[in-house]
Amino acid sequence: MLSHDTIWGAIDTLAERHQLTPSGLARRAGLDPTSFNKSKRLSTDGRLRWPSTESIAKVLEATGASLDQFMSYMQPAMPERGLPDGLFPPQTGNIPLLGFAQAGAGGFFDDGGFPAGQGWDVVEFPASPDRKAGVYALEVQGDSMLPLYRDGDILIVEPGAQVRRGDRVVVRTNEGEVMAKVLMRQTPRAIELMSLNPDHPNRSFEMADLDWIARIIWASQ
Repeated sequence: MLSHDTIWGAIDTLAERHQLTPSGLARRAGLDPTSFNKSKRLSTDGRLRWPSTESIAKVLEATGASLDQFMSYMQPAMPERGLPDGLFPPQTGNIPLLGFAQAGAGGFFDDGGFPAGQGWDVVEFPASPDRKAGVYALEVQGDSMLPLYRDGDILIVEPGAQVRRGDRVVVRTNEGEVMAKVLMRQTPRAIELMSLNPDHPNRSFEMADLDWIARIIWASQ
């Protein structure tokens, strides 16, 4: 839903994604550094102030973000359980489902980390036809991802999606190890991942040692 709170929240999220303050985002876009300050979001008489379309266009150009990405930041935060209303259109279809152990065995993915080969089960997932074509599901097995994800939870992942610091991701190494972690840092040569379970260590890999990385977009818990 488009509202004063959600559109300003999207600007705050865009700034955070690029490790900027709202003032830093405005400065990068060539705007007055105070343009996005919280004090500027209400007039002195209490009326709501909205960012201009020109300001939004400038921050998208300055950060390289697409309008679709910006619009996605206006969605409510995902709860830990269930699918939030309005996140996807109310259409239900089947997407491929595979267990983590099977995913590690190989032969189920192409070079880009998309479903390939035989042996996939399916699971229903409400999404637009275009979105269903680019996602698949992995079933959590074991307790290595507690307390966030439990055995039997379903993770919907999107290979090829842009990943940023703080995103939850699934990674497969060239040796067949599959894991869900939090992306902490990525350079052209290496990646640093934070474990979801404090009993398991954080991991670092050379990018050449990774088969693929996919962003977790939803979890059925």
